[in-house]
Formats: sequence, C-alpha cells, structure tokens
Amino acid sequence: MSPRSQKRAVNVARGLRAAIHNPRVSDEAKEHVKERLENMGIIFEDGSEHEKHVLAGYKATLHNDQVSDKAKQHAQTVLEQANALPSPESEDGVDEKHEHHVLGGYKAALHNPNVSDEAKQKAEAVLAQHDAI
Repeated sequence: MSPRSQKRAVNVARGLRAAIHNPRVSDEAKEHVKERLENMGIIFEDGSEHEKHVLAGYKATLHNDQVSDKAKQHAQTVLEQANALPSPESEDGVDEKHEHHVLGGYKAALHNPNVSDEAKQKAEAVLAQHDAI
C-alpha cells in the first residue's frame, strides 16, 4: 500500500470513528460504520466510559458560572440528545437518590454518640417530616 493510500485509509477510519460519536447519526448507521471499521481491520471498542466522562463534563458546564450562556445551551442540547439530564424527582429538583443519602445521614446521626442532643432532635424532626422514621 502506498503512503498516499495509507494516509487515505487513516483519514477514512478517523471519519468513521467520528460518525460513531456523532449524536445526529442513527443507530443503524453507527452499526454499519462499526462493520466497515472491522472490515478495515480496526476493532472498535465501545467507549461507554469515555462517553460517561464527556457527559459529566457537559453536566458540569451547566453549573459553571464562568461558562457563556451559549456554551450552556449547547451542553443542555447535547445532554438532551443523549437523554442524560438529571430527572427532578421532587418539586424543588432534589434527586431521589440524593435525598435518600441525606436522610440516611440523619438516621446515622441518631445513633452516633458524638452527635449532640440538639442535632439528634433536628435529625428526628427532619426524618419525621419525610416519614422516614
């Protein structure tokens, strides 16, 4: 294979990999791209870990005060397309899992001998308010 055709093959493979990560490309087309890469002798491993890190970066962008509104809007769009936006489980937007952890902390405070009586009373009040006693 000549250097020119090797360079072309590398560029084709690069374009195919980009198509796999493009949210506008259909799942069917992505499968076809994976087959083409395999035919070229390139084994494509699903980058789900990488994808998680990328989406986490977009989520961080939404809460960063130093990021422009345009960048935040782009991050919002990407997260919507990836169906990766946090779902508000309660009216104030607190995630159910987070609330579960917070209530667990209050329950632990009730049994911790290093916690003051005043703090234990507050923990009981919060747990009673959430029907978690």
